[in-house]
Amino acid sequence: MDTKAKGSKVWLVPDCYYPSISSPGHYISHEAICVLNTGDEDAHLKLTLYFEDREPMRDFKAVCPAERTNHIRLDQIKDENGEGIPKDVPYAIMLESDRPVVVQYSRLDTTQAEMSLMTTMAHPL
Repeated sequence: MDTKAKGSKVWLVPDCYYPSISSPGHYISHEAICVLNTGDEDAHLKLTLYFEDREPMRDFKAVCPAERTNHIRLDQIKDENGEGIPKDVPYAIMLESDRPVVVQYSRLDTTQAEMSLMTTMAHPL
């Protein structure tokens, strides 16, 4: 039994949004799911996206190695069909892991010159 593993196996983030606009400059608008795995074994992650007016998107996968972090850029992740997260559409995420992990969500919004960064802990189940 891995007594070093902390966190939960299911996490929810209800307020996600990937804007298509970025202001000129170094930073582009993006989101990230930051995962911490304190355990002795790699955590295999599965993300499901939920929308207001369409069916969920499934089969986004990632790994967070043992005793490491993984900052999963949501503008770069693809599902098993090669599809990415749609832009300009509100959605929610359910992250499921086969090992206990801790999850934080961050969004960098550069749609205006006065960019903003927001971050929040995901809700564990």
